[in-house]
Parts: sequence; structure tokens; C-alpha cells
Amino acid sequence: MNAGSRWMLGIVALVSGVLVSGCSTTPHHSAAHWSYEGDTGPEHWGSLDPAYHLCATGTRQSPINLDPSATTNLPDIVFAYAPSPWVLTNNGHTIQATPAPGSAILLDGERFELVQFHLHAPSEHTVVGLPAAAEMHFVHRSPDGRLAVLGVLLVATDTPHPDYAAFFDNLPAKPGASTTLDAPRSPENLLPSDRRTIRYDGSLTTPPGTEGVRWNVFPTRVGISAGQLAAFTAIIPPNNRPVQPRNDREILLDAAIDAPAAAP
Repeated sequence: MNAGSRWMLGIVALVSGVLVSGCSTTPHHSAAHWSYEGDTGPEHWGSLDPAYHLCATGTRQSPINLDPSATTNLPDIVFAYAPSPWVLTNNGHTIQATPAPGSAILLDGERFELVQFHLHAPSEHTVVGLPAAAEMHFVHRSPDGRLAVLGVLLVATDTPHPDYAAFFDNLPAKPGASTTLDAPRSPENLLPSDRRTIRYDGSLTTPPGTEGVRWNVFPTRVGISAGQLAAFTAIIPPNNRPVQPRNDREILLDAAIDAPAAAP
């Protein structure tokens, strides 16, 4: 079996049960169905299944409103993203892209491997109270299983983003369906040019709401076209968890920012 075939088998295994819950990277027992509306919506997640209790009882839940409490000289994130094929999967909650292994970041000197990235629309985080049209989450995992997530806020414009075209032009329409993009492409091209972030300690934004996730959200927004956004929302209805209480968490900003303009 060649390396490409092994990677594809691995993707099938991930899609079958490990990564089907948005940011989730840990399988759990036959978990209860959840959604973004009605009796299985976010306000009920904590009572749907004992495994989801942190969604109701946790004190460091995500997303939150990013209103920084301190400005400091945070170490830069070092990116070691490699071009690779992607597999796009409609998991019923979002469209998720899974690259081949080999991409990673160094966060405060620790290596976190890129596992997958997926989209929420509208955005889940807000910056000084302002939402964005959408938010891409890049989920990374350390060798011991800890998670670090990068959040890219997207704003709808008149101009398509060429590097996002591969994602938006190949969205699988039916839950469970997948599309393989064979041409190697780097996820780094989806990030803003300004790599300064807002950082805080949070959680998965989907059940089971696992805490201890190291969040890094770029306040600089990336523009996509209204048509690109519409291609996603025609398949996936609104899939953003409302902002959660900040509690006593410190929110660190590594450079002063101005309040961004409200997203469409």
C-alpha cells in the first residue's frame, strides 16, 4: 500500500468517528444528536448527554467576545504548513477539510500538528462585540493530545478569494459526502498576512465542549466574496454557537488593534 492510499484510509477512519463534531478530535460513546437549533440546539447541549456536561457547567467555554484585557509581546506563532491534497467532508454540522499529515505550528515552542480545518457561519467569536460573516477554525493537536485552534475571521466582499476557491468551489452537498482535492495546496494561504493574534484559554465550540483548548484568533479579517459564502450557507444552515461567559479569563493581545468594521 502506498503512502497516498494509507492517507486516504486514515481520512476514512477520521471521518467515520473522530472528527465529525467540528472541533472535536476525541471520539466518545454513542453520543446524543446535537444541532444548532430547537430542542437539540446550543442552550440544550449540556443536558443532551452526560458527555456534554461541560457545555452547561464549564467555566472556560468558547466562543467568547474578544475584548482584550492586556497587551503584551506574545511570541510569534511559527508556521510549518506543507502543501498537500485535501479531503472535504460534509459531516452534517459543517464542511471540514482534512489535509495530509505534515503541517504544524510551533506555539510557545511546542509543536502542534494540523489535524483539520472547518467553517462556521456566522462567526463564533466576536471582536469588541462585532461578529464576522464567517470563521474558519484550524485545529491542531500536540503529541500528548492537547489542542490549539487558530480562528480566521472572514468578511464578505465583492471579490472572491483565490486561495479559498478550492474550498468553496468543491463543497460536498450531502451529509457524509466527501470530495478529494488532489492538487497540493497549503492551508497557510488561507491565513491573514498579519499573523498577530488574540489568545485565551477556552474549549471546543461543539459538544462535548472539552476545555483546555489554546485559542489564537486573528483580529485581521480575510475577505471572501458574498458568492463564496453563499455556496456554504446554501448547504450548511447557521452553525455558530453563541458567545459564552468570559468569567475570569485573561485575553491577551499581542498588538493594539482598532475596532473592526461590522461584517455584512
